[in-house]
Amino acid sequence: MSKQILRSGTSIGANIAEAVRAESDNDFVHKLSISRKEGEETLYWLDLLFRTDYLSSDMYRSVFSDCEEIQKLLTSIILSTKKNS
Repeated sequence: MSKQILRSGTSIGANIAEAVRAESDNDFVHKLSISRKEGEETLYWLDLLFRTDYLSSDMYRSVFSDCEEIQKLLTSIILSTKKNS
């Protein structure tokens, strides 16, 4: 499980970095959408790690909250970009 969360969690940032160099608005939205999907997967793994007692309640709440905030930001950026395209 730890390898899965490492993969999905780091993929969020990697896809955001790719989006910064996107070739078009559509490409930008696509790459951010991939980041958002990876964020959803990360939330899943965090929840699973918490439910199986690999994460303390405090650690879980902190990291889960941070990941949810990233998801909200990505969603907002995607929607704004689509609206302005």
